[in-house]
Amino acid sequence: MKKDYSDLTHFTDKKLRTLRNNINNRLVSFKSSSEKSLKSLPPSHMLHGLDEGQCKALLERVYKELRKRF
Repeated sequence: MKKDYSDLTHFTDKKLRTLRNNINNRLVSFKSSSEKSLKSLPPSHMLHGLDEGQCKALLERVYKELRKRF
């Protein structure tokens, strides 16, 4: 099941920061691992099913939302 990130305005500040940190960590994993050794995320993980491009796009949206708030 994919998580719904279509409307980030409903996320709390803490949840957005957690999401930002998780995406940054995942992007580091994409860069440092080969396709075969990249750890697949469990279905319960907030980034399960997202590829590198989707993570980058979501990170941009998270940054935009955080900038609106602060």
